[in-house]
Amino acid sequence: MGLESPLRRLLPDSGETTVGELLEDYGPGDHAPSGRPFVFTNFALTVDGHATIDGRSGAIGSDTDTAMLVGLRTHPDAVMIGAGTLRAEGYGRVVSDPAKRELRERRGLSPDPLMVVVSNRLEIPWDAPLFSEGAGEVLIFTASDREAPATATPVEIVRHPSRVDLVALLAELRDERGIRSLLCEGGPTLHGELLAAGLVDELFVTRSPRIAGGTGPGLAEGLEAHTRKLDLRWLCESGGELYARYAATA
Repeated sequence: MGLESPLRRLLPDSGETTVGELLEDYGPGDHAPSGRPFVFTNFALTVDGHATIDGRSGAIGSDTDTAMLVGLRTHPDAVMIGAGTLRAEGYGRVVSDPAKRELRERRGLSPDPLMVVVSNRLEIPWDAPLFSEGAGEVLIFTASDREAPATATPVEIVRHPSRVDLVALLAELRDERGIRSLLCEGGPTLHGELLAAGLVDELFVTRSPRIAGGTGPGLAEGLEAHTRKLDLRWLCESGGELYARYAATA
């Protein structure tokens, strides 16, 4: 399934729609706040709130959820993940479909979004397709003094003292690299840190009709007592899955 994946829109008004129609006019870069990119996130969760099954998120969502993820990737200047997500999910080129890269270019974006990886200890799976396919660029923020090996994909490392500072990271992306929009795909610990710092503007959340049971990370692993109101922008359904778009309020 692609962006034509059908959905039943429940809110704000009912009707039939597709992933492509839902995201057609989405322009996160138009709403970038001063000093950092507009940050939006995408997660799939089970009914009981798990963000992974057997350590991976891919087992949770359906083809329509994948279409939503691919659709969202056609909008940002950059995509950010933590090293744990990179290790678990085996990332390759995030926009692999040439037609989707052409769509990005029609939107005035580079064919491949800048890939941003956060890894305090630089524990990176250098054999992942992200580094061997030679497409796009990868920017790694770390607190480690380790060096990166030679890779087919161009890699640049930015070092922070002690621990990666997400506020400083976002400021650098905006001020020095012109990044106005950033999609964060996790993992839950990185997402929790962004939420705690008030750095998330919108959340796209898929709720899968599954119960995982047991223990495992949720939407924001490690987030301490923290309350922030979210405004529901729209809610859709497909095959028992619920797709919600939330805006974080001030």
